[in-house]
Order: sequence, then structure tokens, then C-alpha cells
Amino acid sequence: MCSGKLQTALLVAGYLVYLLVGAAVFQALERTAEKQEKRAAAQMKEAFLQNFTQLTVAEMEQFMENLIEAIQNGVYPVGNESQFEESNWDFSNSFFFAGTVVSTIGYGTLHPKTAGGQIFCVFFALFGIPLNIVFLHRVGKMLSLLCKKLGKFLYEKGMRKKRIQFLTLLFFLATGILVFLFLPSVFFQITEGWSYSEGIYFAFITLSTIGFGDYVVGKQSDRKYFSSYRVLVAIWILFGLAWIALLFNLLTTVLEDTEKIIVKDLQQIGKGNIRVAAGKEERGEERRGERRGAERRREERRGEERRGGEERRGEERRGEERREERRRGEERRGEERRERRGEERRGEVVFLLVSLHPSMSIPPSIRVLGILFVYFSQGICKELTRKIISP
Repeated sequence: MCSGKLQTALLVAGYLVYLLVGAAVFQALERTAEKQEKRAAAQMKEAFLQNFTQLTVAEMEQFMENLIEAIQNGVYPVGNESQFEESNWDFSNSFFFAGTVVSTIGYGTLHPKTAGGQIFCVFFALFGIPLNIVFLHRVGKMLSLLCKKLGKFLYEKGMRKKRIQFLTLLFFLATGILVFLFLPSVFFQITEGWSYSEGIYFAFITLSTIGFGDYVVGKQSDRKYFSSYRVLVAIWILFGLAWIALLFNLLTTVLEDTEKIIVKDLQQIGKGNIRVAAGKEERGEERRGERRGAERRREERRGEERRGGEERRGEERRGEERREERRRGEERRGEERRERRGEERRGEVVFLLVSLHPSMSIPPSIRVLGILFVYFSQGICKELTRKIISP
């Protein structure tokens, strides 16, 4: 804990020393050149006032160009000669300029004009901007610790986490707005003569590092400012930058948490839709399975019916074959019986013809013809009977 406080103290001290050294160097490099520009502007103004009735159009245009250039360089040829002696590069203004360089605000109303000042500004910003980021991070961390302590105190009082987060953000926002926006705007209203809305506008444009340059402190020639005025404004800017940076981080965290909640809700909705779709797909599969099962059972029944019909037809064919065989057997047996009876009859006829008494006058040839006729007639009758009975 002590080590962290020591590091913070050393960082703040080193940061202030860096700004003080930068302010001293800028003052030493730019103040002499500024005096020369102001002297030239005063002489230009005096020559204009002495000869303005005799100036040609070309001389008037040249005067206007010189006047615009002087104003762009921060020299305002307004008032008497004593006002020209007030420097834009005194220590207070130089410290303010150093603060605007490392904070990257860059109003544009004050800038180095000498080659040495411009080169030094490059290296001063090259090392000063990272140092400013580290300083703002450390100050923001300290403010964040204060917010955590407040949240821990509220949590011990039994508040819920979301409510603590909301109250902490609200307290931090309200306190910062009061200290870095509302109260400084009142101060600027008194010191600069701005309206209250202009003071708030300047405070936010400055702390957000937008820095349009349309409103800049300590630039009105008709007002008297105390010597450390711009130094105090520079310190206000540095700590205000830490506050607004932490505020942006907190707002970013809130937005990220909100985004996570929205994404989580969308994922749950998507999962619900997926489950519904999966349920519909499962029900569809079940219905298709049931239809396939019913179709399979119908096929099995048709197969069983086909097999049962084939078996019945086979049984019927076999029954018909058996009946046909019995019928044919009966026919064969009937033929055999008829043949036996015919044989018996032929034998009886033959026996009758042969056994006729010799006393009967029947020639032998007639007897032979009678026997042949008997056999022949029996054969014809047998063949006719077979054709009639057979299908």
C-alpha cells in the first residue's frame, strides 16, 4: 500500500516537474521573438495611423495581410503601448501551453514560432504525451478506488450489486459534473465575462480534448488576470481529463455489460428457437417413423396375404391333383373292372360258340367270324368308353 502511494507521489511530482521545465524552456525560446513581433506590430499600427488617409489600395491590402499575420501569431495590436508589453509567453501562459501540448488539446491560438521552439515542442510532446497517459491512468485508478470503497460500503449496508453499480456511477458522475463543469463555469463567467452556457461549453470542449480554440482563457486584452490564473486552469484541465477519461471508461463498461445482457438474451431466444425447431424436427421424424412403420406393417400384411394366398392356391392345386389322381385311379380301376367283365363276356361268348353242340349245323368259319366279331366289338366299345370318360 505504501509502495503504491510512493509511486503515485513520485509520478505526480515527476509530471509537474516535466511541465515546469517545459514551460521554462518555451518561455526562454519564444519570449524574445514575441517581443520583436509586438514591436513590429506597434510600428505598423503607428505608421497606419499617421498615413491612413494617404494609403493606396495596394498599401492597404499589405497592411491587412500584416495585421492578419500578427493576430495569427498571437499579437493583438489593440490598446496602448503598455498592453503590448504583456507577454503571451510568460511563465503562466507557457505552463498552460505545455499542459495543452501533453494533453493533446491544442487550441491553436498559441504556438511556437521559432525553429528552436518548434523542435523542442516535437520532443516535448513525444515524451510528454505518454507521461500524461500514465498520469491520467494513475489518477483515474485512484478515483476508481474511491468508487470501489463507496460500493463496498453500500454493499455492507445490504444493497444489491446492480443498484450499487448504478448509485456509484451516479455519484461519480454528479460529483465530477459539479467539480469540473458547473463550478469552473461560474469561475469562467466571473473571470472571462462569458455567459454560464459559454463556460460550460468551454469546459466540456476542453476536457474532452476537442479544443476548437474559439474560447480560450486569458486572451482578452481588456481584462486583468492574476498571475497564476492560467496555471490553475492547466491543473484543472489535467485532473478534469482524468475524471472524464474514467467517466468514459465507466460508460463503456456499462454499455459493454448492456451489450452482454442483450447478446445473452438473444442467445437464449436463439436457443429457444433451436429447441422448438429441434422439437418440431423430432416430431416430424416420429411421424415419418410412424408412417414408415405403418407402411412396413402394411407390406408385411400384404406379404402374409400373398404368402397365405399362394399357400391356399397350392393347397387347392394339391387337392385338385389328389382328386384328379383319385378320379383317374377310379377310372383306371373302372376300366380294369370293365375289361375284366368284357373279358368274362368274351370268354362266355367264345365258350358258348365253341361249346355249341356238334349236332348244330354251324360251319367252323362262322364260328371263327363270330369269335373275331366279339373281340372286335369289345375293342371298339372299350375305345369309345375311354374317349367319353376321359376329358
